[in-house]
Amino acid sequence: MLQFFQLQEKGTTVRTELIAGLTTFLTMSYIIFVNPAILAKAGMDTEAVLVATCISAAIGTLLIGLLANFPFAQAPGMGLNAFFVFTVVLTLGYTWQQALAIVFLSGILFLLLTITGMRKAIIDAIPLNLKLAIAPGIGLFIALIGLNNAGLIDMNQGPIIDIILGSETLEAGPLIDQVVAAPPQIIELGKVSSPPVLLAIIGFALLTILMVRKVGGAMLWAILGTTLIGIPMGVTLIPDTYSIDKISLAPTAFQLDLAGLFAVPEGSTALESILTILLVVLSFTLVDLFDTLGTLLGTAAKGDMLDSEGNLPGMNKALFSDATATLIGSLLGTSSVTTYIESGSGIVAGGRTGLTAVVVAILFLFAILLAPIAGMIPAAATSPVLIMVGLLMLDGIRKLELEELSSSIPAFLLIILMPFTYSIANGIAIGMMFYVLIQVFTGKGKSVHPILYLLVGLFLLRYIMI
Repeated sequence: MLQFFQLQEKGTTVRTELIAGLTTFLTMSYIIFVNPAILAKAGMDTEAVLVATCISAAIGTLLIGLLANFPFAQAPGMGLNAFFVFTVVLTLGYTWQQALAIVFLSGILFLLLTITGMRKAIIDAIPLNLKLAIAPGIGLFIALIGLNNAGLIDMNQGPIIDIILGSETLEAGPLIDQVVAAPPQIIELGKVSSPPVLLAIIGFALLTILMVRKVGGAMLWAILGTTLIGIPMGVTLIPDTYSIDKISLAPTAFQLDLAGLFAVPEGSTALESILTILLVVLSFTLVDLFDTLGTLLGTAAKGDMLDSEGNLPGMNKALFSDATATLIGSLLGTSSVTTYIESGSGIVAGGRTGLTAVVVAILFLFAILLAPIAGMIPAAATSPVLIMVGLLMLDGIRKLELEELSSSIPAFLLIILMPFTYSIANGIAIGMMFYVLIQVFTGKGKSVHPILYLLVGLFLLRYIMI
């Protein structure tokens, strides 16, 4: 095992890798329950989606560990599952079976891009400063997720006017006067006195002490310690019963409907139908592509795995694992699988090889049988780890070239728009758009890689059409 995973060469040990794997799993285990809850809104069977989530995550993570020897974990992606439900099914009107067919097609496209080397060409086309900005951008994104999951901040969703009109505090009178007098807060402090928030604060304090004192496995001990503290506080819930009677993939496995997907709906032409399908497939592919690229480059930067050009040697194997897991996930009954930013928690805990990923994969398989126990760990116990990882990933800002505005402005937009739009892909896309815009209007358009022009065009098409 030492030789296969090259533990000595990478400066790690079996114990460190085991702890890193457990840490990563605990910080991302929420997806076991959140993904089924989201996909259920499209009419999918909750128990079957839970099993599909665990199996697809295990397969993708195992592949990335054994093929690429990287400490990254994969699972059905947040954001991608919401796009699956709220845009593809509830807005565009596809059935969940047809939506699975769309995910399957995007997985094939993803795989073709990997096999042909196009994904590596895309990575090479991204300017170094934008690559370096990905890690701190993801750091802020992770911290925001942690703060929100902990309840330390309250994120009001929706356009600002909807929040205004939905407010019960407005009195009769001109709306504009009240808006000026009391503008709504999109992000505000959560209810600090509530037990879950108090537990998250205690957990972060515990993690801080352990990190400052350089205790080995600090993040894992903080998660377990906070979980135990949460029992008398009523936040950590111990299940009353344990049952695995409903473990079955039958309701969702191999239910994708390719024939129905390409059937021309009434009131539409064949061309309109095909263009819509292509656009949705492209949307899944682009978001999955840049979520994965961003996560791999960002978290790898924290583990000092990147070369001098900001690239990750052997990344193609990781991308192949991602595409394969998406294909398998669509067949089993879940939305696109992607590399998780929570992998950063395991890397910070010392994970450097595929052994970390193998541990995560095994735990996902066990989670099918131990779902009630895995569900005991509250968000208040894992959120402090995400906040701390966000801090640790900010050190990448020091490597950025900030004096030259033509490169610092796109990098800045990339960093802030990841958390503010709640999307890695949006941050990278808008950063690239402004980079190209600046280069063109400063007479340096010829220096921009043609692939970058193509990507910007595809993203613009996506934003315009959806």
